Amino acid sequence: MKKARARLLSMATIISNSPEQTLALGESWAAEAEPGWVIGLEGDLGAGKTQLVKGIARGLGIPEPITSPTFTLVCEYEGGEGKLPLHHLDFYRLENDEQILAAGLEPYFAPEGITVIEWVNRWTGPLPTHYRHVTITQTGETERHIEYGA
Repeated sequence: MKKARARLLSMATIISNSPEQTLALGESWAAEAEPGWVIGLEGDLGAGKTQLVKGIARGLGIPEPITSPTFTLVCEYEGGEGKLPLHHLDFYRLENDEQILAAGLEPYFAPEGITVIEWVNRWTGPLPTHYRHVTITQTGETERHIEYGA
């Protein structure tokens, strides 16, 4: 487990050649996840942010369909078989820290389970304690460069 955690904490770039590979990456991160993790996702529309969240959810044993909570701002999911819960946030419709705080989303920065935030670049305030940043760049029709680290 320590080897896997060290890999996630150091900066790395993975090339995903398909949506299935992006799902598998998210699933592998779920296997390493610890309570309190906050994963911030940055990338253009269609880059694969929600696909990565679907993989994390699959790794946590969450059977519900995962969609980006663009209009609801947050979706909460219970992990399957004693696994961690997932909080999926989307800051796309929020413009700044004040709107994020006014929406009551700050408690998700210190979750009991895992929080994944799409469009995290809208937040300029202090980063959560157990924060991981992910940048997804679409480099081809199905190819994505996924850079991640602490």
